[in-house]
This record gives sequence, C-alpha cells and structure tokens, in this order.
Amino acid sequence: MLSTTLLTFGALAVGTANALLSNVTIFTPPSNYTIPRTLYARTVLLNQDCETSNVLLATWENYGPNNDTDPYFPIYQSLDLGATWTERSRVYDQANGWGLRYQPFLYELPQAVGNFSAGTLLLAGNSIPEDLSETQIDLYASTDKGYTWSFVSHIAHGGEALPDNGLTPVWEPFLMIYENQLVAYYSDQRDPLHGQKLVHQTSTNLLNWTAPVDDVAYSNYTFRPGMTTVSELPLGNWIMTYEFYGAPEAAFAVYYRISNSPLTFNASVGLPIIATDGTVPISSPYNVWTPVGGSLGTIAVSCGTLSEVFLNHNLGAPGAWTKVPTLEGVSYTRSLRVLPGESEILITGGGVLGGTNNSVTTSSIDITPVGPKLASCNAGTGTYSGRRMV
Repeated sequence: MLSTTLLTFGALAVGTANALLSNVTIFTPPSNYTIPRTLYARTVLLNQDCETSNVLLATWENYGPNNDTDPYFPIYQSLDLGATWTERSRVYDQANGWGLRYQPFLYELPQAVGNFSAGTLLLAGNSIPEDLSETQIDLYASTDKGYTWSFVSHIAHGGEALPDNGLTPVWEPFLMIYENQLVAYYSDQRDPLHGQKLVHQTSTNLLNWTAPVDDVAYSNYTFRPGMTTVSELPLGNWIMTYEFYGAPEAAFAVYYRISNSPLTFNASVGLPIIATDGTVPISSPYNVWTPVGGSLGTIAVSCGTLSEVFLNHNLGAPGAWTKVPTLEGVSYTRSLRVLPGESEILITGGGVLGGTNNSVTTSSIDITPVGPKLASCNAGTGTYSGRRMV
C-alpha cells in the first residue's frame, strides 16, 4: 500500500502521500514454512531505459518446506517501483547438490566482463549442505533479466556454517564492478590469525578469481568485522560499512571506512557511526550514496536494530551523521536501493533473526529538500529522471 504519512527532518522531507511506499508486502510465507521463514532480503533495480524503467527484482533466504534438502533463492519482480510484486523465477543449486541456502546478492553488470555482456544479471550466494558442514559462495548469471539462471563459477569455499571462532566458513557476498573487473567482497573465517575478517577477490571474466585480499583485518583474534557493503562517493573516494564485534561503542556497532580505492580499505581507519543525538547503529549495515540532498550528495546507512536510517551529507565526515525515521520496520540486514530520480531510497527487509512471523516487506524514504523535482525518460540512454512535487 502507499503511504499517507509525511515525515520531516530539518529542511528535508521524508515521505509523500502520492509516492512513498510503506510496508508493502513482497512475500508472505505459507504456514508450512519453518522459522525464521524469510531473512536477508536483497534487491536490484534493472538498468534504466524506457522499456525496463521501474523494474525491481528481489530475493531472500527462503525457509520453505523443502529447505532442508533443496533450498533455493526466489526471484520476485516489481514492474511499478515496488508497489506490487510477483514471482519471476527460482534459482536452484546447479553445482554442488546442496541447495542455495544463505545470503543471496543481486547485481546487474553495467558493462561487459569477459563473455558476459552489459545487462547480465548476477546472483552470488552461499551454497550449504543440509548438515551445514561446508560453505561455498557461488556465482550465477541470467542473460534474460532473471527468468532463467546458470551456474558460472565458485568464488570461495569454507567450512562449517556456524559463526564461531575457530571454524572456517565464508559468508555474505557483495558484488561490484571496478576497473573492468568484478569484485566479490565477503566475510572470511579461514585465516587462523583472525576469528573473522573481511576480504575481496576479483575476476576479469567471472570464471577465474584472484587470491583473497584483506579489507578489514584486526590484530585482535576475537574481533569480528562482518557484512561488507561498498558505495562510490564523489571526489574519487569509496565507503565501506560493516558490523564490528569488538567495537568499544557496542557489540556489532556499525563502522565505516573511506578509501580512494575500493581495493585498499585495509589501509584506512575504521570509524563508528554516531548520530548527532548519540545513537550508535548496531548490526548488519547496508549503505548507498545518492547525489541528491546537498552539493556532496547523501550517504544513507541502515542497521539491523532500528527502523531509522543514518544520513551523512558531508562524504562521511565524523559528527555529520543524522538519524531519520523511515516507514520500514526492523529487519536483520535490510538492503537499500536508490530509485530512479535518485531522491528516493527503497528499504527492503526479510525479518529478524529467529523471527516466528517473518515476511519480506519494502518501504521508501525521500531525502530531497522540499521543492520540485525534474524528470524525463530518455529511450536508449540508460537515464531516468522525474517531475513531481514533494
């Protein structure tokens, strides 16, 4: 359903009666689903032109009646920027015979990589057997916008799927193109010097992968950074957010790093997000950047314990984080997506850890200063903008 609520903060408006989404249901699990039913939702906005504009896809961890033996990642579609949703496809394990169980991530190639053309959809996720004895981050591709999928390559293999120090799983992939290569970020427990660290691998053809490179690796073995997301900022910088078990502010406090390359975060300093009211976001963050909201645009960060999101209009400067309300409830690792026009951010959640009544929902927030917005759709240019009044 559409929101009829207008939330304001400072000079910015959050919500409009005719535009914003409020707890739209993407998927309600049937009664035969097992706890937690759904979790870990992710979205992708298809490359914008006048034929594919407004098309969103969503996926999540899906705990259906056959989850023990044959889990899969559902792919749902919205043709109206999130207002309504239907199933498009299902992605099954084609490589290991274990099922696709945890932590899916969707990405559309903005350029050709190897033999994969621009517009190819990618899905990375954790293939795990029923006994949770192994973890395998695998890559799948779709050349028809998500209707059919094929296995592409193994990215990283690890041990038992439990988040305990001393075990060796790999977790939580995040994909991004940088300098004509695909970068796969993930959490890694395989290094005996670290309970968990953050790493990345790269590929120029999606088939072969370089060795892991550290992104966040603390000298204290018990520290556990996790759940990488990365966004490009203006002026040649990049931001990474992660949860940090070991942070002095709080267990799993949300931290961030700024770097002039998305491949060198380990040389940067980790900083906590602390809002101007003193709030420290905790657990499972996700970040995006949009050029709207000021001369330097806006960084938006979600966390796993609050409905609010955290905004920074000064390229991540400490002391410049503000906490603002949203219409989307709390979920473990909510995902963010900048919508066409770049003034609205979609927030999508799959429920909370251990939740007995989880479902997949989505809402949006508008971060534009109050005033008119311009828009048009230009066929073939891959650009979209819109006019409406806040």
